[in-house]
Amino acid sequence: MKLYFSPGACSLSPHIVLHELGLVAEYEQVDTGSKAMKGGGDLRTVNPKGTVPTLQLDDGQVLTEGAVIVQYLADQVPEAGLAPAHGGLERYRLQEWLNYIASELHPTFGQMFSPTATDASRQRQRDLLAPKFDLLERALEDKSFVMGESFTVADAYLGTILLWSGPTHTDLSPWPALSGYHSRFIARPAVRSALREEGLIP
Repeated sequence: MKLYFSPGACSLSPHIVLHELGLVAEYEQVDTGSKAMKGGGDLRTVNPKGTVPTLQLDDGQVLTEGAVIVQYLADQVPEAGLAPAHGGLERYRLQEWLNYIASELHPTFGQMFSPTATDASRQRQRDLLAPKFDLLERALEDKSFVMGESFTVADAYLGTILLWSGPTHTDLSPWPALSGYHSRFIARPAVRSALREEGLIP
């Protein structure tokens, strides 16, 4: 497998999952603006969408969209428990979380990285995040991870998005359960390994 990524982008989520599962993969860094790959070439020759994460399988097929990629990876090592088995309600609960993160949190944070964003527009995005953080606070106040006491691929995605609170100057302290979750996420060995490989921590 080969993961196309950009440091600190949402592609960090499958990078973390690969480490959690102990799977070996190649990594190709991509400039998300120009679509240029560090090793040469244009990402759009692999993924016409030109987006990360992109996962190229050993047989040459390509998967896109982070919420799909992390489920595919989890299903390669089902005994690790990063995703509930197909067919049960818990699998749909996982997908419910993945879709919420992808549709509500990811784009709301993402707009703060726009080159045309202003201080005022970033504050509007923070204001939009507040009720979403309220929901997460209630969901996390009596458990360690979004699905309960076990880390899943939904946590790999949510934790990655919450890392953007730093560069966007989004204060998580008004939400103590969410802040505690964020700290637990950062402390995980697989997370630290992925962050280190992407050059985000020493």
